[in-house]
Amino acid sequence: MNLKGKIFIIFATKKVSDKFKKREFVLEYAENPLYPQFILFQFTQDKCAILDKYKTGQEVEVEFNLRGREWIAPSGEKKYFNTLEAWKINPVESGQPAAPTPPVVSEEDSLGLDDDLPF
Repeated sequence: MNLKGKIFIIFATKKVSDKFKKREFVLEYAENPLYPQFILFQFTQDKCAILDKYKTGQEVEVEFNLRGREWIAPSGEKKYFNTLEAWKINPVESGQPAAPTPPVVSEEDSLGLDDDLPF
């Protein structure tokens, strides 16, 4: 899956355990600019450093996998969690929209040679 948006915030890398670390970031996704969505993604392990070359406000495209898991609380209650596991991020080229092309006018049109002549 992939999604384009603007980096809203980048968090520091967190060491969850001796064998696991993650780095989270929030993407502002504005399919409808009146109601932007703030979506939390994470990179894990050796991919955490990928975010070092990005900054807030930068337009990017994120490629990710949707992960889900079940967790049983000590009380025995089952809970479910989703994670958006990013594995690639690329800057979006912010090129200016192309200027409208002026209409092509032939030399005959510019000289008025296609007009009906009275003689």
